[in-house]
Amino acid sequence: MQTDPKPGTLYIVGTPIGNLEDITFRAVRILQTVNLIAAEDTRHTGKLLQHFQIKTPQISYHEHNSHSRIPELLEYMANGQAIALVSDAGMPGISDPGYELVKACVEAGVTVVPIPGASAAITALSAAGLPTDRFVFEGFLPAKAQKRREYLELIQAESRTLIFYESPHRLRESLQDFATVWSGDRQIVLARELTKLYEEFWRGTIAEAIAHYSQREPQGEYTLVVAGITASQPQLTEEQLKAELLQIISQGISRSQASRQLAKMTSLPRRQLYQLALSLEINPDNTN
Repeated sequence: MQTDPKPGTLYIVGTPIGNLEDITFRAVRILQTVNLIAAEDTRHTGKLLQHFQIKTPQISYHEHNSHSRIPELLEYMANGQAIALVSDAGMPGISDPGYELVKACVEAGVTVVPIPGASAAITALSAAGLPTDRFVFEGFLPAKAQKRREYLELIQAESRTLIFYESPHRLRESLQDFATVWSGDRQIVLARELTKLYEEFWRGTIAEAIAHYSQREPQGEYTLVVAGITASQPQLTEEQLKAELLQIISQGISRSQASRQLAKMTSLPRRQLYQLALSLEINPDNTN
């Protein structure tokens, strides 16, 4: 049943991630009939509105002005205006500051209504060919190499399918970090240009992806779908882990290197194993 937008309501409107035909009839109707559209980039959204002959006025709402804009938008809704929130592509609030406005509306007692639309993460997952029964969305990885590797260590033992967003200029570095912190034999799917003319899904192992993109320049925004660890790896007790560490260290390898090596063998976090290594009583010559 179609109803006009309710006064004083925030509508979270999903927009196409590429192909304009993916917008829903409901999304078009809401965008046509709200009082105001809060857009991440008014120029970008303006092209979408022009295509569908939508004349609703826009106001900018993005990460750089969200804190000052939220009180203004809340006041508009308190005065009975209905507002649609859109991002440049996909569902607002997913890897953008939309959630801050939603949180503020919830706290202020403003009704929030989602208008479902496309999402790059779910679109890529649906066609990846990796398990979809349990998955976790991790958004963009840290830009700094050290922080990125530390974060990958934290989620090293994750058994669910993992979904990331990545920019083309950091893709090679992130793939190399996947191989260094995890292993090169995990399955990965790289999806780019989703729903667009040159949509592409590349499938293989992390090591194969590194080789592929050493010969090809990454282009476009990427959605990475990575297999979680398998449950076939037997779980070792703390004493067994200490024994393994002692065996590796006895070969003249430092505690740090031994922890990294065992982390790859067991898919356990390196930091956890390093703490175990520090607790070992071993020859001072091998206590690095």
